Order: sequence, then structure tokens, then C-alpha cells
Amino acid sequence: MDGDAGDDHAIEVHLDRLLAERGMTLTELAHRVGVTHANLSILKNGHARAMRFTTLTRICEELDCQPGDLLGLRR
Repeated sequence: MDGDAGDDHAIEVHLDRLLAERGMTLTELAHRVGVTHANLSILKNGHARAMRFTTLTRICEELDCQPGDLLGLRR
């Protein structure tokens, strides 16, 4: 990734929708995944610059979804 790119990306995070569909709170998901509420909030708000595959795996396991359900490309 180019260091000058900053937060200029076209990835959308659909965490709000997935949480609502499953009746789960961000706090509950953070606890189940083993990450901080603050870090999940950064992801949810589209401000994350990176995510570990292990974290992505745990989120998808807890939400019973695929990575493509969580992340999308804004066009």
C-alpha cells in the first residue's frame, strides 16, 4: 500500500447491517471475538487501515457470514 494513500480507499464495511440482522451489539461481538470495542468501532466506521485475517475469521465465525458479506467495494 502506498504510504501517501492515507484513508483513501473504496472498501465499505457492512458490520452495522450484519449486527442488526443478528440482533447482536458491537460490545457483544467484541467480547466474542476477543478484540476491543474501540477497535471494532474503528472497523465499523470505515476508518480501519488493516485487519488481521485471524480477526476477520473470528468475526465471520461469530456472525455466520463470509468476508464478502462484511466487506464490499464501493464503486
